[in-house]
Amino acid sequence: MLRIPFPNDVKQVEIKLRALGLNRQVDQFILSMNRGAEKAVQKAGPIFLSAITEMSFSDARNILNGPDNAATTYFRNKTESKLVVAFKPDIKETLDQIHVTKLWTDITSTYNKIPLTRDVETDLPQYVTGKAIDGLFIKIAEEEKKIRSDPAARVSEILKKVFGR
Repeated sequence: MLRIPFPNDVKQVEIKLRALGLNRQVDQFILSMNRGAEKAVQKAGPIFLSAITEMSFSDARNILNGPDNAATTYFRNKTESKLVVAFKPDIKETLDQIHVTKLWTDITSTYNKIPLTRDVETDLPQYVTGKAIDGLFIKIAEEEKKIRSDPAARVSEILKKVFGR
């Protein structure tokens, strides 16, 4: 399982909060981001199924004859915008339950006004949604790599699971 970390753009905020003894609050923040992502990812199945049923013969041939990440690229192109729409509300709801979304927006908006600093993402649900989708596609890429390196073994494993042998 992938873990969504404290946003890199403001890693110094995490360091300073921990130095002030606010480990519990930082850990709760990180846990909430991950719980929201876990809840949202459950909605991915039907979106991927739709991408499979919409796959053309040409798409399948391009995946088969394409580079090692052809299937991952296909699924990302076909599903990413739908995944954002499906994931973000659940993630926002989970983050709102511990009241961090508004706090995050206030803090990052203020930070972005400081001259000579690089702006950070002020939309926390958007950050977590993006990281959840990135994590999902990292897992898909890992599976695709396994399948491409030994297709017969992977198919046999899948068939054993499906047919209980």
